[in-house]
Amino acid sequence: MPSMFTLLYILLILFSVRTTILEAAQANKSEIDRQALLCFKSGISSYPLGILDSWSNNSLNFCGWKGVTCGTKFPPRVVSLNFNYARLSGKLSGCLGNLTFLSRMNLAYNNLSGTIPEDLGMLPNLHTLNLAGSYLQGNIPISLGASNSLSYVNHGNNTLTGGIPLSLTNCSSLNTLILSRNNLSGEIPSTLFDNLSKLTKVDLQKNSFTGLIPRFHKVTALKFLCLTENFLSGNIPLSIGNVSSLTSILLGQNKLSGLIPETIGHTTKLLELDLSFNSLSGNVPVSLYNMSSLKNFSVGSNGLVGQLPSYIGHSLPTLRSLIMGSNRLEGLIPTSLANMSNLQMLDLSDNSLNGRVPSLGSLANLSQLVLGSNLLEAHDWSFLTSLANCTQLTKLSLEGNGLNGSLPAAVVNLSTRLQDLSLGSNQISGSIPVEISNLVNLTSLRMESNFLSGSIPSTIGKLQNLYVLNLSKNKLSGQIPPSVGDITQLGKLYLDDNNLSGNIPDSLGQCKGLLELNLSTNSLDGSIPVKLFDRPPLSLGVDFSYNKLIGEIPSEVGNLANLALLNVSNNMLFGTIPEALGSCLTLLFLRMEKNMLEGQIPQSFRKLRSIQQINLARNNLSGSVPYFFGDFTLLDKLDLSYNNFEGQIPSGGCFRNSSMVVLDGNKMLCARVSMLGLRICDDTQTKNHVPLLRIVMIITPLIAGVLLLCLVVTVWKRRAQLTFPRCNKIPGVLCLVANRKKREAVANQKIREVVACSNHKETLKKISYGDILKATNWFCSVHTISSTCTGSVYVGRFKSDRSLVAIKVFNLNEPGGYGSYFTECEVLRSTRHRNIMRPMTLCSTLDSKNHEFKALVFKFMVNGSLDRWLHSEQHNVIPDRVLSFGQRICIATDVASALDYVHNQLTPPLIHCDLKPHNVLLDDNMTARLSDFGSAKFLLPGQVIRKSLVDVGGTIGYIAPEYGLGCKISVGADVYSFGVLLLELLTGKRPTDDMFIDGLTLPIFSESMFPGLVAEMLDPHMAHEEHQGCVEAWMQRYIVPLVALGLSCTVESPKDRPGMKDVCAKLSSLRDDFLERHHDD
Repeated sequence: MPSMFTLLYILLILFSVRTTILEAAQANKSEIDRQALLCFKSGISSYPLGILDSWSNNSLNFCGWKGVTCGTKFPPRVVSLNFNYARLSGKLSGCLGNLTFLSRMNLAYNNLSGTIPEDLGMLPNLHTLNLAGSYLQGNIPISLGASNSLSYVNHGNNTLTGGIPLSLTNCSSLNTLILSRNNLSGEIPSTLFDNLSKLTKVDLQKNSFTGLIPRFHKVTALKFLCLTENFLSGNIPLSIGNVSSLTSILLGQNKLSGLIPETIGHTTKLLELDLSFNSLSGNVPVSLYNMSSLKNFSVGSNGLVGQLPSYIGHSLPTLRSLIMGSNRLEGLIPTSLANMSNLQMLDLSDNSLNGRVPSLGSLANLSQLVLGSNLLEAHDWSFLTSLANCTQLTKLSLEGNGLNGSLPAAVVNLSTRLQDLSLGSNQISGSIPVEISNLVNLTSLRMESNFLSGSIPSTIGKLQNLYVLNLSKNKLSGQIPPSVGDITQLGKLYLDDNNLSGNIPDSLGQCKGLLELNLSTNSLDGSIPVKLFDRPPLSLGVDFSYNKLIGEIPSEVGNLANLALLNVSNNMLFGTIPEALGSCLTLLFLRMEKNMLEGQIPQSFRKLRSIQQINLARNNLSGSVPYFFGDFTLLDKLDLSYNNFEGQIPSGGCFRNSSMVVLDGNKMLCARVSMLGLRICDDTQTKNHVPLLRIVMIITPLIAGVLLLCLVVTVWKRRAQLTFPRCNKIPGVLCLVANRKKREAVANQKIREVVACSNHKETLKKISYGDILKATNWFCSVHTISSTCTGSVYVGRFKSDRSLVAIKVFNLNEPGGYGSYFTECEVLRSTRHRNIMRPMTLCSTLDSKNHEFKALVFKFMVNGSLDRWLHSEQHNVIPDRVLSFGQRICIATDVASALDYVHNQLTPPLIHCDLKPHNVLLDDNMTARLSDFGSAKFLLPGQVIRKSLVDVGGTIGYIAPEYGLGCKISVGADVYSFGVLLLELLTGKRPTDDMFIDGLTLPIFSESMFPGLVAEMLDPHMAHEEHQGCVEAWMQRYIVPLVALGLSCTVESPKDRPGMKDVCAKLSSLRDDFLERHHDD
């Protein structure tokens, strides 16, 4: 028998082997975690902050890697991943599903495109999953519902689609569900508030959910409920009052109807209630006025009725915001509101409230008081005097009431923070105080439709921030103070319907941002100032009607290219109608009646294709009624009455409808057929028109034939002089053959180009060299838009179609001339996208010197290039207005969409190679079109094109840095250029600005300011009034993500840059979010 020592020895060996096996197994589990992390890293294409530098295949201590936290037990297992705002780019790998001990995953606010992996549902210990703001798409994985430990889910600020998976309601431990700001749709699962009893926060705002709000049964712990900005309908469930733990109920901007449940008053812990912008009706339940903890109470824009209780100021002592505007409330404004010491915003506008405005001077924190469109009385205006104590007041709106009496001097003692003062449409008398200039931060001053008298104080010119000044429909007298011209930010000036006299001050021309000017119905005299049309854009309208103006209409009015309305009627103007007025291509309304104008209607009016109404009645105009008026499809009102027009009128368009045209008082007019009460033209009158037309039709071909014969002889002689001497060693017949072959070769080449450029579904209009000569006035320098080494671009009109076109003539003497031409032709053949400039047609022929001539014809973009808008001072032009933030984000999205198309939807892909603001054109709707594909390259399969800074076709500052190393051309180069363009849109700085020296570039500068100082890098000209003062929220919501996107596009390595598809998706999401929030803009 073996001894005891032998048995003990065997047992020790077995124990040692077991321990070794267990350690190996545990080490293998740790290795699974390490490999899962490395797999995750392999899906990350860019991490500019270097956060994954320590993640090396040679490093075994993965617990020491940045962003990784391991548990305390052995062997070490990953329990947490934290990469919040880490600027990671790439795909979210399903390998993370192998981290079986993972309990917390925070990858919020990165650039992780693609879908959420189903494998994440395999993590049994996961309780926190935060993927917010990471560009994710697709559906929410059904597999997430398999996790019983999941307690926190945040997928907000992505572009997720589909509905809320029903399986998610099986996550019994879930306490926080945030799916806001996505594209989710369908109904909210009815079991959401039944099965998930531990829910404390539900945020589903800014989606497209429909149907009813589910009933509330077992969610007794719910505190925060936000369903705003969806399409939910039906009644608010009565069971919502059973959730006594609620602190926030946010249901605004839906389609809810019915009564407000009185049970909401049972939620005694409620801090904020938003039911605004629905279709709720009935009285506000009394229980809601007794919720003493309430801070924000918003039920505006519904159909609520009843009165405000007199005790409201006592029962809601902690209220900060009370918004009940746009309802049907009646009765008095309670004086007890003065007890709400924390009140910051009070909006009771657009109701039927009456009586006096109570004294609210005790509300030291009040910033907005909006009481407009009611039936209120001023009495002794003591309430206004008391408001001087509200030092935080920024908005005071009292328009549309019955306020009467003299405007108290106390108005000038209001807070210097005041930005918006609206007292219009009342019965206020007295004069405007000279000290109104004390309110230095005013951006809007509205006192229209009152009984104000006296003169406009000259001190009003000190209100340098004023954008809207409306003093119309009062009894103001005296002259318009020239100091108004000192308000350089002024955008809208309304002084109409007063008793103003004197001249229109020249100084108004200094208001370079003036969009609308109305001085009508006064007693102004003198002439219309020429300087008024030098700098201001005045795109909305100019109205000088019903004054005593004399003189001629300045021809400089033609400078207002985007003018929509011009009204100079009922004055004493004389002379002819300026021919230059035809340059106002966007003109919609033209009124010049009751003056002393003479002469004919300018032929330039044929360009006013957008015009809707023309009134030239009661002047001394003569000549015939232009035939082109009958071709204006939008013209619905034409009044030419009481002039001296003669001859036959047109028969088409508005002339077919007697309600649209007034021709009374023109005895010499007639019609070919019975219409508009005019007599039928007799033979003599017909001969005034028809025979003339016949004569023209007969003579024109004869003259053309003679000219053509002369041209043939001239060309033949020139060819004999220029071409034949080169053939002096060739017999005469062979010389003729040689020249004929040359012409045939050019003709054949033209045929090939047309075939290459044509799509089988469209036919190109034929344009000759002579057509282009006439359209550009023989290439007159006045018609030149731009010029480069490869060609020049001219603006012109073809006789057959009077619309403006841009004609790009290629310089074939330069090496790149031919290549640019054929590349543009290939773009015409291959592309079809709303954000890409495609040629309308081409011209390929011989010019008058027998040299090859090639040109492409494009639609003219009336708003020019993006470069002219961003850097107008360098183009010596003043644009109509600076680009607003909304326009900039739309332009960026348009350009991204074009690049996404040529990169990902064309086969083979097309690389632009010269993206910059100069090559981004803006049409009449400010839609961006990517142009100038002359340097573009098609990336054929297997083809390697290498570029260097010597031969690159791009522009310094926008060229990708890899070209300096002779790297192969790739779509990443366009992404880099786009990133620079995006940063330029935000900062207003060119990448070649003088400040960028000693290695400093626009991307490096932007990164140094990101994220904390982004406000300081923004273009100071950017019109961002859309955010309405909420600068910080606006920055975080839009500017910070846009700068981050621009920086990710401009990283040094091309493989680390995002693709244009992902860039376009992110921009589209931000744009749509902005436009939805600023729909009225």
